[in-house]
Amino acid sequence: MNKAYRYRLYPTTEQEILFAKTFGCARFIYNKMLGDRLDYYRKTGKKLNNTPAQYKEEFPWLKEVDSLALANAQLNLNKAYNNFWRNRKHFGKPHFKSKKVGRASYSTNNQKGSVRIEGNKVKLPKVGWVKLCQHRPLEESSTIKTVTISKTPSGKYYISILVEYENQILPVIPRSFLGLDFAMHGLYVASDEDDAGYPAFLRRAEKRLAKAQRKLSKRQKGSRNWEKQRLRVAVLHETIANQRRDFLHKKARFLADRYDVIGIEDISVKAMAKRKKSGKYSFSKSVADNGWSMFTNMLSYKLAWQGKQLVKIDKWYPSSQLCHVCGYQNSETKNLSVREWICPKCGSHHDRDKNAAINIREGAKRIAT
Repeated sequence: MNKAYRYRLYPTTEQEILFAKTFGCARFIYNKMLGDRLDYYRKTGKKLNNTPAQYKEEFPWLKEVDSLALANAQLNLNKAYNNFWRNRKHFGKPHFKSKKVGRASYSTNNQKGSVRIEGNKVKLPKVGWVKLCQHRPLEESSTIKTVTISKTPSGKYYISILVEYENQILPVIPRSFLGLDFAMHGLYVASDEDDAGYPAFLRRAEKRLAKAQRKLSKRQKGSRNWEKQRLRVAVLHETIANQRRDFLHKKARFLADRYDVIGIEDISVKAMAKRKKSGKYSFSKSVADNGWSMFTNMLSYKLAWQGKQLVKIDKWYPSSQLCHVCGYQNSETKNLSVREWICPKCGSHHDRDKNAAINIREGAKRIAT
C-alpha cells in the first residue's frame, strides 16, 4: 500500500535559495519542453519526444539542481500531453506554468537512500540535511518512494513523503450503516447522527479578508509595503484553509470509526456551484466554503484503510421525494423551498434533509449487502 505524510520544513537561507532555483528550473523545463512540442506539432503535425538532458548544454544552470526534479517535470508534461490527445473534450490543452500563479513545488525520487529521515532532519538530493517537524512517525518497515517539496504563498515550506509498505486489509462484514445528505450550509445531514454543523470559516473571516485585500489593492505593486500586505492576505487564506481541513479530517475520522458503510449521493459539486437561487444568487460561495469534495475524499480513504465502504448513490435517485416509511414519492419536494412535508399516504411528518439521509442510508444498505 501507499501512504503519504506531510511535514513542515525549516530550511536555512542557503537551502531556501536552492529550493527557489529548483522550483524555477522545474517550471522552466516544463514550459520550454511544452513550447518546443507545440512548435514542432505546428510545423510537422507530429509529436516531439524531448527530454531535459537536451537542454543542459544550452542552459548549463540546469545542472545546479536535482536532475530527478527535471525528470518529474517531464513526466508531468507527458501525462498532461497524453491526456489531451486521448480525450480532448475532458482534458484541456496543457498550459504554461506561471511564476506568480500556482504553487511552487518540485518532486524527486528516493534512489538507494538518497532521501531518508534521521532524527529531526531529512536528507534531500543536492540540498542536504533539512530540519523538519516530524509530528508523527512513518509506517514501520516502509520504503520512501517519492517526496514533493512545496512552498505556500505565506512563505512556509512543506515536504510530502510517499511511502510504500505491506498491509493486508480484510473487508469488514457490514453491520452499521449511515446515510449523508449534502447540505449547502452545514456540510451534511446524517441519518443517525447529529448534523455536521460546519462553522462556515470563510463566511466568518469574510470581513477581515475583504479589508485586508482592499489594503493590498491600494499598495504599489512590488513595493515593500505591498509585499507585507500580500503576506497578511496569504496568511488569512491559509488559516481558513487549515481550519476547514482540520474540521473535515475530524468529522471524517469520527464517522469512519463508527460505521462500516456510509452512503452519499454522487452529486456534481461543480454543477451545483453554478446553480442560481431564484434566478438571482449563486450557490458557489457556500459550496466552495464547506469543501464537500474534500470531505468525501477523506471519508473514502479513511474507510478503505479499515476495510469499510463508501457507497455512492446515483444522483438521479429521488432521495428527497420518497417517504422512508411507506415509499410514497412526493414530486412537490422537487422545489428546494419545501423544507418539511407530510406524507399524503401514511401521514408521516418529514424534515426534507433528514428524510433524504435515511433514504440514502437504505440505498447504501441494499448496494453493500
